[in-house]
Amino acid sequence: MAYTSIDDPSAYFQIALYTGNAGFNTITNDGNSDLAPDFIWGKCRSTTKTHFWYDTTRGAEKRLESDNTGAEDTGTNGILNFYTDGFRTASGNTENDNGESYVAWQWKANGGTTSSNTDGDITSTVQANTTAGFSIMTYTGTTGDVHTIGHGLGVTPQAWIVKARGDGGDFDDWFFWHHQMAASNIIDNRMLFLNTTAALATYTGINAVTSSTIRVKSSTTAQNGVTFVAYAFAEKQGYSKIGKYIGNGNADGQFVYTGFKPAFVLIKRSDATNNWLIYDHKRSGYNPKQDKLYPDDTSAEDASTTSVDLLSNGFKLRASSASQNAAGGDYIYMAFAENPFVTSGGAPTTARAITG
Repeated sequence: MAYTSIDDPSAYFQIALYTGNAGFNTITNDGNSDLAPDFIWGKCRSTTKTHFWYDTTRGAEKRLESDNTGAEDTGTNGILNFYTDGFRTASGNTENDNGESYVAWQWKANGGTTSSNTDGDITSTVQANTTAGFSIMTYTGTTGDVHTIGHGLGVTPQAWIVKARGDGGDFDDWFFWHHQMAASNIIDNRMLFLNTTAALATYTGINAVTSSTIRVKSSTTAQNGVTFVAYAFAEKQGYSKIGKYIGNGNADGQFVYTGFKPAFVLIKRSDATNNWLIYDHKRSGYNPKQDKLYPDDTSAEDASTTSVDLLSNGFKLRASSASQNAAGGDYIYMAFAENPFVTSGGAPTTARAITG
């Protein structure tokens, strides 16, 4: 049984669905706990629009977009306020176009309260949630070769994402590091890019991760004078899982054990060119799930094929497509819980309903 210290994941992660109104739009979360989001990743579901990323460290009206290499867009009139149980958008059509459908995935860090962190040789500004294993870091690159940045989690993260907020020159991509990047578990200097479909690539000098720091490099993820934001994730039993699986090329696909009922699953094939995929428990309330969004692409929600089941203790692949279940393919994933499989008190959860 997978016991947990987080009985109510909604205190740390929630998903909101809403309809745009082209004006001020207050989005209220509906989980068991109130959630004041510190990091919001959103996407229009109903038509082609960019992904939008906001956080309380950088502040409101400062948008980054995971499907492109653009610098931080300030004064966007996008997300205007972070509330105690949701957020407010303005009339910007990326986040709130009239009549369009949206999803917002939301994580809690430290309520917007940051501190200076000197664990690395570059001082970072950090807000960390050690209970949920999530932190937001901002820092400014400098000269030299490799550097370290403090993340504030107190444990070694299993994944981190870094993006230049300003002009990063030749390296404006979204660097995504995962602790299990290949079938052989060779993680050395391998990176993926959240904004592209590319397979993993090698960038020397940015692989080291410890319980206090991540390592960055002045030519890529710490260029001199460029400001950056980074998001670090550490696994918490019964709440988050950051792992891998090998595809079997069968519509009766692999079952991936997480130890909880997933609310959110991010998947990427690491050994070949394919889209990133996001599934969640809100965009259809039943199995099998087929509502996919692509972090690297502006496309509307794709519900063309059956894809996964979200179960009480993990997820099961229901398609043989190359993007998620090719025979012998290497896949990495990151998942967050709707409910733990077994609570701290020993109470089990139930499986998701199946319709057809």
